[in-house]
Amino acid sequence: MTRFGSMVRSRTVWALLLAGTAVLPLSAQAQDAKDPAAEDGLQDIVITAQRREERVQDVPLSIQSVTGEALAQSGYTDFTDLQYLVPGVQYDPTQGAAFQIRGVGSTSFDFSNAKSVSVVVDDVVMDGQRANGLIGMVDIGRVDVLKGPQGTLFGKNSTSGVIAVSTNRPVLDTFSLRASASYGEHNERILNATVNVPLGSIAALRISGFDQAQDGFGKNVTLDRLVGSTHDYGGRARLLVEPSSTFSILLSADYAHHWDSSVRTPVSGQPAAVTAMLRELGVFPGPKSADTADGSFGEIATEEWGTSLNITAKLGSYELRSISALRFTGYNNSTPVNLLPLDKYAYIPFNLGELDTDKVSQEIHLASPTGGFVEYVVGAFYNRLHARQTQLQWATLGQPLYRPDGTPLPTLYALTGAIGVNANASLFDTVNETAAAFGQLKFNLAPRLSLTLGGRYTKDWNAQRLTFITIDPLPIAGYRPAFVGSSAAPAYPYGKVTGDNFSYRVSPEWQITDNAMLYATYSTGYKPAGIAFVGNKYNPYRAETVKAFELGIKSEWFDRRLRVNLGMFRSDFTDFQTTILTTIPDGAGGVIQTTAIGNAGGLRSQGVEGEIAIAPVRGVSLTGNFTYTDGHFTDYVYNKTTDYTGTRLTNSPDWAASVAADFSHEFASGFSARAHVDYAWRNDYWTVVGQPEYSRVPSYGLANARVTFTLPDRNVEFGAYARNLFDTYFSTGWQNYGAVGLLHYTSPGARRTAGGFVNFRF
Repeated sequence: MTRFGSMVRSRTVWALLLAGTAVLPLSAQAQDAKDPAAEDGLQDIVITAQRREERVQDVPLSIQSVTGEALAQSGYTDFTDLQYLVPGVQYDPTQGAAFQIRGVGSTSFDFSNAKSVSVVVDDVVMDGQRANGLIGMVDIGRVDVLKGPQGTLFGKNSTSGVIAVSTNRPVLDTFSLRASASYGEHNERILNATVNVPLGSIAALRISGFDQAQDGFGKNVTLDRLVGSTHDYGGRARLLVEPSSTFSILLSADYAHHWDSSVRTPVSGQPAAVTAMLRELGVFPGPKSADTADGSFGEIATEEWGTSLNITAKLGSYELRSISALRFTGYNNSTPVNLLPLDKYAYIPFNLGELDTDKVSQEIHLASPTGGFVEYVVGAFYNRLHARQTQLQWATLGQPLYRPDGTPLPTLYALTGAIGVNANASLFDTVNETAAAFGQLKFNLAPRLSLTLGGRYTKDWNAQRLTFITIDPLPIAGYRPAFVGSSAAPAYPYGKVTGDNFSYRVSPEWQITDNAMLYATYSTGYKPAGIAFVGNKYNPYRAETVKAFELGIKSEWFDRRLRVNLGMFRSDFTDFQTTILTTIPDGAGGVIQTTAIGNAGGLRSQGVEGEIAIAPVRGVSLTGNFTYTDGHFTDYVYNKTTDYTGTRLTNSPDWAASVAADFSHEFASGFSARAHVDYAWRNDYWTVVGQPEYSRVPSYGLANARVTFTLPDRNVEFGAYARNLFDTYFSTGWQNYGAVGLLHYTSPGARRTAGGFVNFRF
């Protein structure tokens, strides 16, 4: 892939996916879901967490579901914003771009490192590195967050949980069109549409497309460009063929593209001369500053695309399902670190990477009928993920790139090169391969008592190779300097680790009454060992395992107008794969700090969580969720000199909570109105292991509001929205970048955005 993606391929796929909707107005608010406040009592939430359609209240797992309608009402536009709707979920944008659940997730990045939290979209695991699994939230039916180890029912093992996304399936014998457009502050524009087209009596095609963008609120004063802008676009097509009630074929294809200019900006600790020059240029470093004077522009582009084939056959009362997938991702970053014009000061003026992944996976499982003494699901899974990353870091380490006479430095430090090797860039080539057999048995011991036993055997093969290549600097730097390597080439440029594991789950449940269930779960989980190269040093790390316990109750009261779910949990990890702050040579006789993956001896995450939903009268619904997480290292001594034992987990607030309220009313004329408000809060947390004060993110809360008016014919809606209603600022991460000082990332959501929208339904 060329830098920032293949535009020809992007436009071709985009045109194909949006062919059915290109002439229509679009919007992110169009959904198929019903208004949950329009009927009496709380509505059932039906999920497929155990590979069957079940009410979430009947599943003995800690699960929180968010409907597509709830996503739309919140006004959030990015999949990672799920963290504000589900307490206990956190997203770390700085270390591998991964989710965390109950404080635990992939907090470091390496190409052979599996994610602790799996994102599964329409039964396909999205495990590409530096990809979050979903760009754009068009035509989402439901998102289910399953907390704790998951492996006995899902293709990919996960030690912390699964985020399962279900998009809406094509509907037979029905033509429908949902489209909408919105515009808001900061030039926020959101377009989105979905069309469902019947193809005879046994087939239907569903096509969705989206395009959304927003201007940033920071500025690069040297280049006169905005910092923090975003632009996403893409689409999905799904073809359903169902010749009979016992056999169906669902073919899906999707493409999505993300671009942003969210880069690190200065906070404090810069050299005095650098700070003085920044101030002269109108940039004032601080915890709320999003400005920079960097002479190079930073940007990131991500692509995700692929196809899947889901075949379902009912064999009498049994159901056999096959899920085949082929997926690709591309991650291209240009993230220089200079802070000032290049003729005044530079540090790493050229920092570019191109990561391409391809994966193939196959899953098959058989589900028995329900209602008997024994119910079971058995399955097998295979996944092969191949990643190739080209990375170049060409540095001056503090010298201006251009001399006073305008000539560039004749020599640059190749931080991605090696001493004695005639090369200026690194090439990582990684293959992660896994095969597994899994299954789960449920014994219905009595009318109100059952026991679930699950097991999984996994075999993994992970391999990685580091080679050094030469990239022509002329198209990048504008000239051809000489290069000095930073550290010696690795003694072992290739490594391979294999491993296997048996994990299991035991879960009794007792139906106390028709609307109250008590359950307990003991489960284990596993992440395979991997290979890492840090500062050109071969650095393998061990497999990670977890033992987890959970006790909970799910209940509904007062004719299903009140729902109360409570749970307590504890997970003990051994050899947890986490970030290690280490030093590597800078090529000039000094060192720079970098983050690397390694093993902490022990980690514990424990706490309580709860969910309350109330529907007191028709047209009113109230929900609230909370989680308390005590997550800390129980054994973590780094390099025999630094003891992190007892310190809190990174990106893990102790407390997090969210509340939401919906009010709707239909007038005699048929005209109706609906109001929605929600608020998400989390207390402070740290983004760097060891909790240094500079990495502290203060507690903050985000409020959203939305008002919708519907015309009597129900085909047109319009209204207004406000996201981050109280204009609350927050930072997403802090990084102490050696001599450059303390930097941080900002988020487009760290300011109020208000606007209006219109929806069309036919």
